Amino acid sequence: MKTILVTGGPSGIGRAVTEAVLAEGWRAIAVDVSEATLATCAEELAFAGDRLVCAPLDVADEAAVTAFVDRMEGEGYAIDGVVNCAGIAADIPAFETSVDLFRKILDVNVVGSFVVARAAAKVMAARGEGAIVNIASISGMVGSSGRVAYGASKGAVITATKVLAIEWAEHGIRVNAISPGPIETPMVAAVHTAASRQAFYDRVPARRYGTPEEVAAMALVLLDGARSGYVTGQNIAVDGGMTAAGIMHGTKRRTA
Repeated sequence: MKTILVTGGPSGIGRAVTEAVLAEGWRAIAVDVSEATLATCAEELAFAGDRLVCAPLDVADEAAVTAFVDRMEGEGYAIDGVVNCAGIAADIPAFETSVDLFRKILDVNVVGSFVVARAAAKVMAARGEGAIVNIASISGMVGSSGRVAYGASKGAVITATKVLAIEWAEHGIRVNAISPGPIETPMVAAVHTAASRQAFYDRVPARRYGTPEEVAAMALVLLDGARSGYVTGQNIAVDGGMTAAGIMHGTKRRTA
C-alpha cells in the first residue's frame, strides 16, 4: 500500500487529493498548520481508519519537516509520494504589495514545497523510487494582475520542479507539477472578486471554474508509476484550456 504525504491535505485541492488517495486504497498523511481544519478532516474521513494520518506541520519550518518525515518513517509510514498543496495567495496590486507579504508567500509556496520535497526525496532515494507532485498555478505561467508575489512563487515552483526532476531521476524519483486554472476552493473564494471571476469566465474556453477533484485526478495519475512512469519534469495545466487560448470566436459569454 502506497503512503502519500499531502501538504495542505485537509482542505481545498489538498482535501480532494487526500480523498482520491484514500479512494485508491492507499494511505494519506494530511498535514496543515490549522489544528481546526485537521480535526474536521480527521472526523469527516474517519472511515479510512489507520489509512489516514492527520498531523500539524509548518511546511516552511525545515527542522520540523525533517523531524516529521523521519518520525513517519520510524513509525512504519514510508513515504512513497508527495503532493505539495500547501500555499497562500493574495490579489494585490504590485505598488501595494509589501515586501513582508512577498516574502511570506515565497516562504510558504516555494521554500515549503522544496523543504518537504527534499526531506521526502531523501527517504525515497534510499528505496530507489518515488513520485513528487507540486501544485503550481497558471499564475506562474502567465502574467495576471494582482499576482506579483503569488505568480512569482508559482513560477519558481515550476522551475524548481524541472531542476529536481533532473537531479533526482537517477534515484528513481519522478517530479512533476500541476498548474491549476481557476478552481473552486476556499482560497479562491477568499481572493476572487466578482470582477475577477468574470474575467476568468471570459478567458477560459471551458467557460467554468474547475473542481478540486479534477486536479486530484491528475495528481493521482502522476503519483502512479504504472500510469506515468516515464513522465517527469513536466508542468501540466489543468485549466479548462485557458493557457492554450488565443482569440475565441463564437463562444458563449458566461456571467458570474
